[in-house]
Amino acid sequence: MNNGSVIYEDEVLLAWDKPAGIIVHDDGTGAPTLTDVVAAHLAAAGRADARPQAVQRLDRETTGLTLFSLDRATQPALDAQVAGHAMNKTYLAVVAGRVPWAEKTVRRPIGRDRHDARRMRVCRPGQGKSAETCVRRVAEKDGRTLLAVTLVTGRRHQIRVHLASLGHPIFGDALYGGPRCPAGLLLHAWREELDHPVSGERLRLETAWPARLWPGRPATL
Repeated sequence: MNNGSVIYEDEVLLAWDKPAGIIVHDDGTGAPTLTDVVAAHLAAAGRADARPQAVQRLDRETTGLTLFSLDRATQPALDAQVAGHAMNKTYLAVVAGRVPWAEKTVRRPIGRDRHDARRMRVCRPGQGKSAETCVRRVAEKDGRTLLAVTLVTGRRHQIRVHLASLGHPIFGDALYGGPRCPAGLLLHAWREELDHPVSGERLRLETAWPARLWPGRPATL
């Protein structure tokens, strides 16, 4: 099984390139988690005392950069960056159809779908939780569009729901009406910028280019 690989690691912080098909946190079912994978990696490196804690969450089928705190003393500094939107995380998504706009900010509240517990939905104003997503068109080919997506808020399934609400569901996202795709859900957490919780240095972490989404990295990124 492909468990992914390390992108960045030091005494207090670790970034992992998550594969599809694995959850980040224990969900009570006993299924293997990415947190388990990272803990095993640390133990093999002689750091069995480290207790990795995921700073952000990715859905099971979403791939890419997942950040872990390795030190309880510095984790509040990371949590504060998440809460204050000081972390800048860019996702890549491949959607159906030609997107007619170059950039768009989607501000539509999101809540649970009362008819399907697995799904979230766009709600009327005053309902659900506020949600904001910034989207930029990167490339187009063969009826597909590659988008760079940044979350301002972090609601469950936010990118998937907002893009589907625009009429451009993500390839491989059957839950929200996306076309079938042998490569799975074409949503990838690609790049993240954050302040190191100890040194204060601005880090720019990035996974290898996800060729399963789009062959060849576009020059506009």
